[in-house]
Amino acid sequence: MVPGLREEFNRNFRRAKYRQFLGNLDRVCGTRVEFPVSETPCFVPQSLLDRMAQYGRELILQLVDSPEYRRLSDVTIPPQYRVPNESPLPMFVQVDFGLVREGNGELEPKLVELQAFPSLYGYQPSSAHQYVESYGLSRDLGIYLSGYDDDSYWRLMRQLIVADHDPENVILMEIDPEHQKTLPDFLVTQRRLGIAIVDILSLVKLRNKLYYFKNGREIEVRRIYNRCIVDELERKGITLPFDLRDELDVEWAGHPNWYFRISKFSIPHLKHPSVPKTWFLDQLPELPPDNENYLLKPLYSFAGVGIKFAPTMSDIGAISLHQRHNFILQERVQFEPVIQTPRGPTQMEVRIMFVWRQSPQQPQTAAVARDAKPQRGELTPVLPLVRMGRGIMMGVDHNKNLQWVGGSAALAVSFA
Repeated sequence: MVPGLREEFNRNFRRAKYRQFLGNLDRVCGTRVEFPVSETPCFVPQSLLDRMAQYGRELILQLVDSPEYRRLSDVTIPPQYRVPNESPLPMFVQVDFGLVREGNGELEPKLVELQAFPSLYGYQPSSAHQYVESYGLSRDLGIYLSGYDDDSYWRLMRQLIVADHDPENVILMEIDPEHQKTLPDFLVTQRRLGIAIVDILSLVKLRNKLYYFKNGREIEVRRIYNRCIVDELERKGITLPFDLRDELDVEWAGHPNWYFRISKFSIPHLKHPSVPKTWFLDQLPELPPDNENYLLKPLYSFAGVGIKFAPTMSDIGAISLHQRHNFILQERVQFEPVIQTPRGPTQMEVRIMFVWRQSPQQPQTAAVARDAKPQRGELTPVLPLVRMGRGIMMGVDHNKNLQWVGGSAALAVSFA
């Protein structure tokens, strides 16, 4: 994307240096990084990252500024997972873009997905820094967005996640965190913020409070940075030691209900040049004749599970009528392979990671918050994350046994 830097990196690349990079990354994270990590960072013009951030902001605001959408999205929250005291705005939002080549030759971002749920806010800056350090790249390359540097970024994350609490009373909550592939992110976050990593199944509820145990001590949980995916709870048939619907005396750093409200369900409601054509399956009169150019996606799945390419009437017929509202049909966008590597041109998908600083969490009442625009606060893009791939999707299963693919970093290049 920045030919001079790309050619220089490829020319100087040595696999021994890559192995050194991976070893350094493991040490920085405090554990082995189990998911694929690309050999290379991506050198991306700052102007292109800024355009993606602007598009992402426009998409998010289109949803949260609409009382009608808020009402419509109520149906997305399963009754057993509807957590009380919903925040008026999501604290963490991710917007994923691929790049297409327009007729004028310009690259243009196209929406892939969006999700109001925390991403790798701890791991990603560590990964980007390690690319720069291990490969001896220029320190002028940008890692953060919106003018942040390492110190100001982590001050911001402390404000969002810990707030005014003692870090001991703040937990990062996940299912069996020690065996999640995202453990490197958890460990970086723990080291930076001093919070505990706690298995949701180990929590104890006494009256309206939650507790965890550390070195034999019972410690009250006052704030939760939630990393627990509902899909995994359902898939594994997990019974929680407390009811999420209870009026618990706890704050959420990222309220769980937003995971459902801003999701694949949102895409058919969006009106924006970056959004591919998308319909709810139960509102589609017939399958388009060029079905090879479409994807069939379940609304509630994670990491690409259940997606069908070039769906047929047989695929649609296999979905019962009363379940079709839980699927979307989406135009498949042909992303441009913009990263030139020794293994051939490679696509990249860029995630713009947003945070939303807002007033202290207040209970939502049907009479007040349902139809009122929330006080906006500051919606801020803070980091880009990149996934590289040459398969039909960016996920690991579609890029097995390939090199120069996997998780990467977008290093911003500014042109005077």
